[in-house]
Amino acid sequence: MSHPTPPASAGIPAPSRPPAASFWPLILAASAVLMVTVGVRLSLGLYVSPMNTATGIGIAGISFAMAVSQFVWGASQPIFGAVADRYGPAGSLFGGALLMALGLALTPFATSEFTLTLCLGIMVAAGAGAGSFSILLGAVSQRLPADKRAFASGFINAGGSFGQFVFAPLSQFMIGAYGWMTALFGLAVMTLLTIPLSWPLRHKAEHPAGGAAVSVGMGEQLRIALKDRSYWCLHAGFFTCGFHIAFLVTHLPGAVDLCGLPASVSAMSLALIGLANIVGSISAGVLSQRYRMKWLLFWMYGSRAVLVGIYLVAPKTDLTFYAFSIGLGLTWLATVPPTAGLVGKLFGLRYLGTLFGLTLLSHQTGAFFGAWLGGLALVEFGNYDWMWYADIALAAAAALVNLPIREAPLRPAAACGAR
Repeated sequence: MSHPTPPASAGIPAPSRPPAASFWPLILAASAVLMVTVGVRLSLGLYVSPMNTATGIGIAGISFAMAVSQFVWGASQPIFGAVADRYGPAGSLFGGALLMALGLALTPFATSEFTLTLCLGIMVAAGAGAGSFSILLGAVSQRLPADKRAFASGFINAGGSFGQFVFAPLSQFMIGAYGWMTALFGLAVMTLLTIPLSWPLRHKAEHPAGGAAVSVGMGEQLRIALKDRSYWCLHAGFFTCGFHIAFLVTHLPGAVDLCGLPASVSAMSLALIGLANIVGSISAGVLSQRYRMKWLLFWMYGSRAVLVGIYLVAPKTDLTFYAFSIGLGLTWLATVPPTAGLVGKLFGLRYLGTLFGLTLLSHQTGAFFGAWLGGLALVEFGNYDWMWYADIALAAAAALVNLPIREAPLRPAAACGAR
């Protein structure tokens, strides 16, 4: 069981309300950074086929590197989140940009599964993790009043979706026009843009608004969270979310190719997922202020099981892939605002970067299996049928596992720590 944050009247100084003028500069900066880090990371599936042709590493080896990338992206976030919680976001954001750019620039020179995993699976992924959800949502939420956090979370999340919409077709264009190696060099340069974009977020919040009691240290807060059943339910649901997203972002181009459709359908499908999720993410942020967040997660995960089932029986045309992508896009990353919101509601905001980072580690553990097993399934069976069946079962389970979460009904002026 988690312990609610003591009110300000218990001897804890009430944080000063951030000025309204800082709202849009903060969320626009965070959205822009996420647009680049997520957009680049989620477009890398388009490089699998040309890398396989050029390097001879093989689909299974490349899928393993991509799977490691998924896991490292999640594993790096609680680490960078803890650094940001303690010292401020600047080091994580700036260092991550340099690491990601270096990994992208070195990937074209990788000639073995080991070197590809080192560059793409570790360097790029860790750099992207340093400029991703847990660090950005933590940095912004600590500076905003409670009534603005849910919308801000959805808006920032939409930045990542917009990045997918931009970078998927951009990557496909650069690959076709200049080759996959030059395209990766271009992505490396674009990644460096996150350094000036993240400048407004560089300072540590002096008094996190609605954060955990200052008397509670990070170790104690972790112990409290890890004993809480609701926190583990969030982890379980997010594991399935990661499996689903990583499988699709890595292997949707392969599924399109198996149907005899051109690569442009893959790029457009990934772009449509990102475009639809702009609507989904902002809607999730708004709805999280009006409805209990565990119910939002229940309906999101349940809808995925239904959509995959419809996809399996539908004719495999370009219009089917586009409609499937739009349907999935509405919930693609829209699970992030209610999940982060529940973590903040259960445990406060002081260590949100660390606690939400750990839920993202569960997400990316699922992502590891989604990316890796997808490659193994293709090699073993020549198709992805068993992966689709597993996806349906896991999505249904994720919907149900969110129901036991203890979330208090919304009240007009509920405190962040209310249960």
